[in-house]
Amino acid sequence: MAVRTRENAPAFRHLVAARELLWSFVQRDLIVRYRTPVMGVGWALATPLAQMAIFSLVFTRVARVDVGGGLPYPLYAYVGLTAWTLTAAALREATTSLTANPVLLTKVRFPREVLPLAPVCTALTDFFVAELLVVGLMWFYGVALQWTVVFFPVVLVVHLTLIVGLALLFAVANLFWRDVRHLFDIVITVWMFASSVVYPVQQIGGRTGALLALNPMTHIIEAYRDVLLHGRMPAAAPFLLVSLASAMVLAAGWLVFKRTSRRFAELA
Repeated sequence: MAVRTRENAPAFRHLVAARELLWSFVQRDLIVRYRTPVMGVGWALATPLAQMAIFSLVFTRVARVDVGGGLPYPLYAYVGLTAWTLTAAALREATTSLTANPVLLTKVRFPREVLPLAPVCTALTDFFVAELLVVGLMWFYGVALQWTVVFFPVVLVVHLTLIVGLALLFAVANLFWRDVRHLFDIVITVWMFASSVVYPVQQIGGRTGALLALNPMTHIIEAYRDVLLHGRMPAAAPFLLVSLASAMVLAAGWLVFKRTSRRFAELA
């Protein structure tokens, strides 16, 4: 009876009640990843740094891209890549979080939301580690940190709202249709280049540019650059729309997850 009451509690209370279980899953992943702290930090930095080097070579030597604002391209790319790495890493692990734990789904009663939320928290830890290097890169390139950095947590909350909503949807989709995980890498690669990760999609005109402007990740990544690099607040209207869209995705993900959770055991 107590378990049913807890499962039917409002969303916030439900997550608070499951915080210790959630932390145990996150701690397990972090222990594996950061067993050797130097190696753990190194892996957190390796992906965005390697990608930054590759895209800097391409977009400064082969096909020159003007990112505007007088920003050095490596700094511009690194901020976008850290935000994108958080998105891709969290969703990649969350997508298979239910299918990878069939024993837990069939033998143990616990809040199922914990499984897709745990990889989001783990990826968030790597994101914080990678963001520390932003300050060093800003110092190296002579870009001063402005007061707008105080808005960084707001941008992060909107970003995480979108990620969590998608994580819940992807986890359910992969449980019902196992081919989803095979399509993930294709979708995430296309989505990356449709976002303002390594080049300003705002420079693309016509119908393609108008379509790309609907991508919420573009506005989230640009919001990170605004508060960290440009020293200005994000454009109000686009950011508010993205915030609303992220909240709707989270609500949809939560609703779908709760409505289908009764079938998880038979599909695991």
